[in-house]
Amino acid sequence: MSSPTPAPGTAAAPHVVEDCLGFVQLLSDGTVRRSTDYSMLRPTGRVPSDSDLPVQWKDVVYDDTHGLRLRMYRPTNAGVGKKKKLPVLVYFHGGGFCLLSFEMTSFHAGALRLATELPALVLSADYRLAPEHRLPAALDDAGSVFSWLRAQATSSSAAAAGADPWLAESADFARVFVSGGSAGGNMSHHVAVRHGSEGGLVLAPLRLAGCVMLWPYFGGEEPTPSEAACPADQVMGPALFDQMWRLSLPAGANKDHPFANPFAPGSVPLSDLGVAFPPVLVVDPDQDPLHDRVVDYVARLKAAGKAVELVVFAGQGHGFFATEPCGEASDELIRVIRRFVHGA
Repeated sequence: MSSPTPAPGTAAAPHVVEDCLGFVQLLSDGTVRRSTDYSMLRPTGRVPSDSDLPVQWKDVVYDDTHGLRLRMYRPTNAGVGKKKKLPVLVYFHGGGFCLLSFEMTSFHAGALRLATELPALVLSADYRLAPEHRLPAALDDAGSVFSWLRAQATSSSAAAAGADPWLAESADFARVFVSGGSAGGNMSHHVAVRHGSEGGLVLAPLRLAGCVMLWPYFGGEEPTPSEAACPADQVMGPALFDQMWRLSLPAGANKDHPFANPFAPGSVPLSDLGVAFPPVLVVDPDQDPLHDRVVDYVARLKAAGKAVELVVFAGQGHGFFATEPCGEASDELIRVIRRFVHGA
């Protein structure tokens, strides 16, 4: 059906030019309609509740300027306190830089499990979303999380007022890991690059001990075989990924922008990254349309002399930890992450 012709002398009413799963609509006048009701995106299978696991959590503001929060999870059965320090896992959720929040049931369930079963202090952080806030907003927010954590480490060592008591009592600031799934995996890469670059993200007295990238959301203009082979009707496929890149990349940029393609012109060469670039664990579901990009990323890290481990999950698709946080594959994923974190 065609749109009605506006009366002479009147402006056309704004119309929808991008509709992302019904959650985000970009209008022709640049305004955005957004729904934050993600209740229909419940994971499949059993989901742990707060009372099921020995962990406590609370929400903390890490950026007053933008009102950004993170959710801090602390296990209660790991001998926490001054005699038992725990690694810190900073986790960024997925959603193509456009959707979702740490408050989602599936992300909350995954964080509960990670905190309890690694065990670790888990900081699950929100960040600004596109298209209201296009990249590099989310990447800058990731840097702000680490700047806030660095200030906490400094305050804790000085026993200053304002230091978060959970971090002061339980955090091993020499074992801090950056992690995330999908867009959060992309953010983890960029945190590691900024930290490894000369004059980049300064973390001391924190030590970035490792990077855990789950099915990282990378892109590029040239389709890969795994992207080309993806059925056109698959929701978690190239059509949705391309739309999210259109909504999140800087205006006028394509998928060969360094924010999407870590090997595009203008990206920091991996060979230029110093010893501050941490060991990396990359998790790759082999049914993910991004499978080829992930395998190529790992190969290039190895060629640049970086310490990287690739773990492939056969038969799994993009984001399986969020869709089924208590399934068999997720059980194995936690074992893989535990081995990496406590062996680093």
